[in-house]
Amino acid sequence: MKYFEVEFTITPCSQVAQDLLSALAGEAGFETFEETANGLKGYVQQTLFDESVLSSALEDFPLDDTHIIYKVEEAEDRDWNEQWEQEGFEPIEVRCQMADGRSRTLIIHDGRHLPSDFRSENLQPTDIEIEIDAHFAFGTGTHETTRMICATLLGMNLSGMKVLDCGCGTGILGICALKLGAQHCVGYDIDEWSVDNTRHNAVINRVDDRLESLHGDATMLSGFPAEFDLVMANINRNILLQDMERFVSIMRPRATLILSGFYQSDCQLLEEKANNLGLMLKQTKNDGDWVCLVFQYQ
Repeated sequence: MKYFEVEFTITPCSQVAQDLLSALAGEAGFETFEETANGLKGYVQQTLFDESVLSSALEDFPLDDTHIIYKVEEAEDRDWNEQWEQEGFEPIEVRCQMADGRSRTLIIHDGRHLPSDFRSENLQPTDIEIEIDAHFAFGTGTHETTRMICATLLGMNLSGMKVLDCGCGTGILGICALKLGAQHCVGYDIDEWSVDNTRHNAVINRVDDRLESLHGDATMLSGFPAEFDLVMANINRNILLQDMERFVSIMRPRATLILSGFYQSDCQLLEEKANNLGLMLKQTKNDGDWVCLVFQYQ
């Protein structure tokens, strides 16, 4: 996957300006940012970079006394999760209250760093664990959007469902759904490394016989039958708006669509698009500025 590294210089530089810039740049395809002394450094996939959207956003920047310039360079072709692979990550616990009053816990770990009192045999019948070995892929559970979708899945009855994971990354969402009782999951990603990593993690978690990982984007859905009970997509706002109609085309009546990967300011556009496609908003979750929306197809 090829990235651009974009260095933004903000004058005067402030936390408010940095936060606003990162939100606006997200609409141009940017995935992640690093704060610098004079602004931000942003990273965007070359195929997803919409410079016209970025330029327009900067021209209408909400802070009148703030000036922003940027420089685009091709980023070093490297493993973006190198730190994860070398150091791993601390265990993550996601909890959810079920409809019957019982609590359910998901423990996400890298196989090397486990809670001191962790024993698989001590998990409650409603609890699950997922081991993630992240190679060149997004989705270890550390990000707010991943945790919100996992928490949503914990509160659902997924027994026997057929699931689609759009932009599968490490495969964590599909693996979670399968461990919660889903029958089969199809995941796809535009990144070949992610497709391979999903397969790898499916084997680690012993769900490889029920998880299919494909290389491509949402255009491949045109050949799929409308048989999915649950569709999940943790992607940026522009891609969700572009692909939502394709998601709906392969959903059964009464199927569920879970979307995340965007900010509170993006919700109105996404809800309007969803309503026009026959989707009804059933649930909203927030974690800071990040949002997760749950829709049902009518």
